[in-house]
Amino acid sequence: MSTVAAVVVTYNRKDKLTKVLDHVLGQSLRPSWVVVVDNASTDGTADILADYAKRDDRVVVVSLDSNTGGAGGFATGMARGYELGADFVWIMDDDCYPNADALEELVNGHAKAESTLGTQLPYACSLVKFIDGSICEMNNPGTTWDWGRLISKGEQSVLVTHCSFVSVLFPRWTLTRHGLPLKEYFIWFDDQEYTLRITKDAPGVQVLTSVVVHDMGVNRGVNFGDVTPANVWKFEYGARNEASFRLHHENAVAFAKFVLRMFQGLRGGGVPWPLRVRLFKKVIEGVKFNPKPDFPRSVL
Repeated sequence: MSTVAAVVVTYNRKDKLTKVLDHVLGQSLRPSWVVVVDNASTDGTADILADYAKRDDRVVVVSLDSNTGGAGGFATGMARGYELGADFVWIMDDDCYPNADALEELVNGHAKAESTLGTQLPYACSLVKFIDGSICEMNNPGTTWDWGRLISKGEQSVLVTHCSFVSVLFPRWTLTRHGLPLKEYFIWFDDQEYTLRITKDAPGVQVLTSVVVHDMGVNRGVNFGDVTPANVWKFEYGARNEASFRLHHENAVAFAKFVLRMFQGLRGGGVPWPLRVRLFKKVIEGVKFNPKPDFPRSVL
């Protein structure tokens, strides 16, 4: 029987976090561990996690001294799951509510897809819905040219090239071979970089029968036309990280296309020039920014 370490990264969302943990702990296929990475929350999250750990010995709390962002949190949590000896790590944000059978469907869908295709697949991700039942705009994966290959065989799964970190199952060998997400990214594009990195040999799979709800404020994807003084700090990370990836891991043409897309988005949204300048400075920073992945280690 395969073991699964669920990994939840949290920062100052204690109300949503309790709902996430209740959903994860109540899965039809029980995870062996539920690793919660607390990114130095200041809202009483630590007390809530202490209570969960006291009531259920599957809960493993990793408390960080500083906020390392989603990227750092996932790298830490995935490494901890690996150290515990898990055969799979199943990761999600602290506002993701998985259906009761979401994990079971992921594990089974991943195994069926591997059997049908005759090869190892580096990950399986869920279908992500918004709170009103519609598709979550931010969490649509990229599909392969033959995305319907498994559907043609009667399976409810789609072949994908990349996905967001909202309910993704990674087999242990993926971490062994490809390492961890880039913690230096902090936030934004860390999920695309990682899932694109690990699909160079084989695609991932989206299991359509594994469903989660992403409790976002607004159902909208990342759009540079939405930059404001309040959220520009997130877009700065996104601009630097994607610029770095397109240049260092694809090519100069991909980098130029990204810069053009960002420019068109900013112009189309009427984003003030001071904010545009901040983002283009981050693109320039991305030219030299090229972190390398860490690899987990087993302590067993």
